[in-house]
Amino acid sequence: MELQDPKMNGALPGGAVDYRQEHEGFLPSHSPSPGRKPAQFMDAPALVSFPGPPPHVCPGLAPYPQFEGKTSFGMSVFNLSNAIMGSGILGLAYAMAHTGVLFFLALLLCIALLSSYSIHLLLTCAGVVGIRAYEQLGQRALGPAGKVVVAAVICLHNVGAMSSYLFIIKSELPLVIGTFLDMDPEGDWFLKGNLLIIIVSVLIILPLALMRHLGYLGYTSGLSLTCMLFFLISVIYKKFQLGCAIGHNETEVERKSPPSLNTSCEAQMFTADSQMFYTVPIMAFAFVCHPEVLPIYTELCRPSKRRMQAVANVSIGAMFCMYALTATFGYLTFYSSVEAEMLHMYSQQDLLILCVRLAVLLAVTLTVPVVLFPIRRALQQLLFPSKAFSWPRHVAIALILLVLVNVLVICVPTIRDIFGVIGSTSAPSLIFILPSVFYLRIVPSEVEPLYSWPKIQALCFGILGVLFMAISLGFMFANWATGQSHVSGH
Repeated sequence: MELQDPKMNGALPGGAVDYRQEHEGFLPSHSPSPGRKPAQFMDAPALVSFPGPPPHVCPGLAPYPQFEGKTSFGMSVFNLSNAIMGSGILGLAYAMAHTGVLFFLALLLCIALLSSYSIHLLLTCAGVVGIRAYEQLGQRALGPAGKVVVAAVICLHNVGAMSSYLFIIKSELPLVIGTFLDMDPEGDWFLKGNLLIIIVSVLIILPLALMRHLGYLGYTSGLSLTCMLFFLISVIYKKFQLGCAIGHNETEVERKSPPSLNTSCEAQMFTADSQMFYTVPIMAFAFVCHPEVLPIYTELCRPSKRRMQAVANVSIGAMFCMYALTATFGYLTFYSSVEAEMLHMYSQQDLLILCVRLAVLLAVTLTVPVVLFPIRRALQQLLFPSKAFSWPRHVAIALILLVLVNVLVICVPTIRDIFGVIGSTSAPSLIFILPSVFYLRIVPSEVEPLYSWPKIQALCFGILGVLFMAISLGFMFANWATGQSHVSGH
């Protein structure tokens, strides 16, 4: 039966009993409830079927066929892990250098647990109203304005992700081409990073972005994870090969390290400085996957909240291990000299690192069009909701987005600033604030009273996100105003 907003009719929703049955903790148990069938999502955003009679269709809505997911548990873990994994991994060693090993690992674990809890809130809301998209949850919770806010936050986050990918191209492609041509990337105009990102955007990214259809998570899932695993293995290997890279002849640490940093081969367990407030945003940026959770849930074979939460927990756990290992071994190679883009610390002539650079460049270049698609879809839904598909509009939006991102990357001095700003705005919104607002607004008060422990938890979770955003942005603006933001740039 249809689950309606209780504020619409003042009555307890007909699915309240089913919601009780569907309400599961975010650390799921292994034994499913006896006699309960998993909820099935419809293509219509406001419908969900439960055991019993066929669902009633809202007036004005045609009945939609049920969507039965066919993706296995393992493949769902693979897809969600790819959604989590991103360019943020390159900045984690920098984050560890400004917090200390133990403090960083504690913060990383907290962000991972909080991210898992926020997915629990999303799945709970989806179980109540049967909605399968983040934007539609925003509309159900806050009306049309909620849909606009959610779409804007997702666009901001994806623009930040595209910018971070292009920044990697800007910093690493000149080194790769210079190595192959045996030229100095600093001396030749055609090896300038700003020119190369424009060329890559026009010749590779734009043609791919003009495709009308692109499979969800695209063709880069396997490639991206494989490249990042290769990156991790290489970082570990180089640590044992180089030992302490400070002063090592094959690295550029001496040339690039600002004199104010402690460049001794001594690991700090706990530390704090003016750059520390970039670290939590970088970690938050590295764990954002929430817009992809509900589509992956919809495609999951035998979907249930317990099963999807297990997918999320396994994916987040795997990424936590990969992030922790990458940050630890990267930091123990370069210590306090490590930069916000760790690959830039290695020798340009190192063959293994050259292969790593090529792999990462290939992965991020092919990922940019995939990240652009959700932005264009959100803009079309907001600005042209009733318009039929138009090639001129399709091309124009892609061109405008690419020009905007290229200008942003050319103007922003370091990738750390991108990680910091996006990690302080869109990341806490997607992880903390919006899931808690959805939970407070969507879960009926007749089922979970306002003063119940789950809703108090959700409220505190949202307040934590607001505080995190305000503090991080405040300290970053203060650093920019005092000129301290370039202490560790490149």
